[in-house]
Amino acid sequence: MTNLWDYRPTARPGVGLDLVGFDVEATDGKIGSVDEETTEVGSAHIVVDTGFWIFGKHVVLPAGTIQRIDPQERKVYVVLTKDQIKDSPEYDKDKHRGDANYRTELGEYYRGQNIAI
Repeated sequence: MTNLWDYRPTARPGVGLDLVGFDVEATDGKIGSVDEETTEVGSAHIVVDTGFWIFGKHVVLPAGTIQRIDPQERKVYVVLTKDQIKDSPEYDKDKHRGDANYRTELGEYYRGQNIAI
């Protein structure tokens, strides 16, 4: 089993590839675009701006939820549905990087979605 906070072997961004601005595709359609990313081992994730789809909500998606990245199409494909993303915990810009409890809450939510990591 892969760590939820590490990229899958099939989804690692190439050296120097910046995912900011890439479209994000759930299993059932586009959900927004990458607003921020981190590739830190053990805490890698993207922050997605869902735009008007769910009233400007931002969500944190752990790197382990990314199925693949298509640099030519500038798309990130995740293993989650739109509803799973919509129902995810509220994004907290002040906590998402350094708060262990917030990261634990996010991890518990995504692990509970029965996705293959």
